[in-house]
Amino acid sequence: MRDGVSPSCVVLPSKGHGLALDFLCDRIPKVSRADWERRMAAGEVVDEHGQTVLPVSLFVPGLRLFYYRSLASEPRPPDAEVVVYRDAHLLVADKPHFMPVTPSGRYLHHSLLVRLKRAYGLSELSPLHRIDRDTAGLVLFSVQQATRGTYQALFRERCIDKEYEAIAPIWPHGTPPRERASRLEESPQFFRMHEVSGPANSLTHIDVLETGTDWARYRLRPVTGRRHQLRVHMAALGLPLRNDAFYPEVNDPPEGDWSRPLQLLARSLAFTDPLTGDARFFASQRSLLPLGDGGA
Repeated sequence: MRDGVSPSCVVLPSKGHGLALDFLCDRIPKVSRADWERRMAAGEVVDEHGQTVLPVSLFVPGLRLFYYRSLASEPRPPDAEVVVYRDAHLLVADKPHFMPVTPSGRYLHHSLLVRLKRAYGLSELSPLHRIDRDTAGLVLFSVQQATRGTYQALFRERCIDKEYEAIAPIWPHGTPPRERASRLEESPQFFRMHEVSGPANSLTHIDVLETGTDWARYRLRPVTGRRHQLRVHMAALGLPLRNDAFYPEVNDPPEGDWSRPLQLLARSLAFTDPLTGDARFFASQRSLLPLGDGGA
């Protein structure tokens, strides 16, 4: 781990010849040959034996190579995470809007995982679940690999109660539905999900916490954990979340515009600790916008 970033790994095929550099250029063309040469000169590419891989290093079939991802520039979210709990096995972070949980796209050092690894020196830290970059609130991490599977089973077996808070338009016809069940699949449009016909594979419970003139505050309790589930379910009901840039239509703000945070907050997590038997409850310290009378 270097500055919070763990290395990526690529395995040289069982058949091949020439230089390791040639293989890397062919396998990962987004990185230019000049950049691979620069990384090698800086000692940022090593093999499974800890030996530095140089531009003249030969291709060795089956050898594992490790390299460190880097970005020329990276957006810096306007707010920072807060750690609300930490012990030998778990870490709970309260994530701000606009910060991804793991490195992706334009984000590396300002992803939540890398920031926490760097701050606490936890090389084995790994998220047990994820929330969208646009969503604020609680994320549960495993601190050590030895007990990770035990905590992952909580999510797989649906033994964690997750509550979200959201702001969306008021329901115009009396009492809104108390739940939404549907089948969610990836949309042909990049990165989005949509509802399709067929047996339901997603379920969300819905409660109204507060109403204003135009907006209401909702409690959303996902039973399943499909990608973008809450956003898709609310939009399908005609209640798109306030400042949602993807649902029901794509209206992604320009880079660096932090003025319209999605009004969705992972409010709380509750479960029985499988190692100690203790009841665990964690609550976000963050809050969404006042309901107001409209606008962004």
